[in-house]
Amino acid sequence: MAAPQSPPFHRGLTSRKLKTGVFALETLNALGTTYFFYDIYYYTQAQFHFGALRNLWLAAALGTVYAFAAFFGGKFAQKFGYLTAVKCGAGLMASVFLIGSQIHGLAGTLAVIFIGNIGMCLTWPALEALMSEGEPPARLQSLVGIYNFVWAGAGAFAYFVGGALLEKWGAQSIFYVPAIILLAEMGLAFWLEREAGREPALELDPPLLRPAPEGSTSPISPAVFLKMAWLANPLAYLSINTVISTLPTLAKRFQLSLMEAGFVCSIWLFARTMAFVFLRLWPKWHYRFRFLIGSYIAMIFSFGAILLSPDLWVFIVAQIIFGLAIGLIYYSSLFYSMDVGDTKGEHGGIHEAAIGAGNAGGPALAATALTLFPGTTGSAAGAVCGLLVVGLAALYRMRYRRAA
Repeated sequence: MAAPQSPPFHRGLTSRKLKTGVFALETLNALGTTYFFYDIYYYTQAQFHFGALRNLWLAAALGTVYAFAAFFGGKFAQKFGYLTAVKCGAGLMASVFLIGSQIHGLAGTLAVIFIGNIGMCLTWPALEALMSEGEPPARLQSLVGIYNFVWAGAGAFAYFVGGALLEKWGAQSIFYVPAIILLAEMGLAFWLEREAGREPALELDPPLLRPAPEGSTSPISPAVFLKMAWLANPLAYLSINTVISTLPTLAKRFQLSLMEAGFVCSIWLFARTMAFVFLRLWPKWHYRFRFLIGSYIAMIFSFGAILLSPDLWVFIVAQIIFGLAIGLIYYSSLFYSMDVGDTKGEHGGIHEAAIGAGNAGGPALAATALTLFPGTTGSAAGAVCGLLVVGLAALYRMRYRRAA
């Protein structure tokens, strides 16, 4: 029986020119999706008078859809091609956002938001796979670092300027600005696909299932670290999406204009970007439990401070700590997902689906707490922190049970 041929989406993407193109795709995707999905809560607050509670329920619903759609998005990318998935996802988002720019009712706007969310689920697992497919371990560490810096830096910039653009260009710019960016991404994906077809087929590396790197004192295997990271990362996004969906309310607390909110509330995004830079340059955190658990604990305290602080400076410092902590947690999940195993598209889908689960759980829990205890200050933050502490106990249990 003849050996199966390498599918076309695995060809030629390790060349310097085409790998740079992948990072350009990632930049455009981060700019477009962050501008829309992070600032949409300001739009719903201004256009439909959504308060913290309704924005939290919206965030929970989006996270639920993302969890399922990202899992199947990874499978779609693995079966039909990574660039095909990027083209379909970017095209779907651009199309519905252009339609959304002409819609003013709540039902139509919500439909646009949810369909766009599904389109985003086709892009991120595929982009993660395009970055890592067939790369040797030594090069993978560097590429994951670049990948994280690119999407985080582009996302931080998009959120930083988002408030100013919404003030200058009006509320409907939340639809047509990302639509233009995503159309450019789709065009670039077509070009990369054509160029990749001219490259020789890529000989894939065998699965990267191996013991922890030399020098690691951890008694547990990389596969277990992957499972711990897959638990910690959705819990991190549980806190992230709770913060994102309540930022319009927090901005009101500190009497920030829309432009000022974009500047001040993006600090944690820049801190996360800086964490990615440092972690790329210093790989000794790989497969070391103390760094993962230390970041997780810091995330819990800084999350509570962000939501509860009455002082702007405490709010800013808490954002810095929060960004640094979730940077290591996210990096762990993505690095281990790409380092352990050879089905990059599917692992990317699982990584993104776990993010979606966290995105759903945090806002849903916070919204439930606000509904049950509407007059209790900090009920949402307390409920989410309680679940994060349960996650902390689970991480310790996984670590010592596996080590026994």
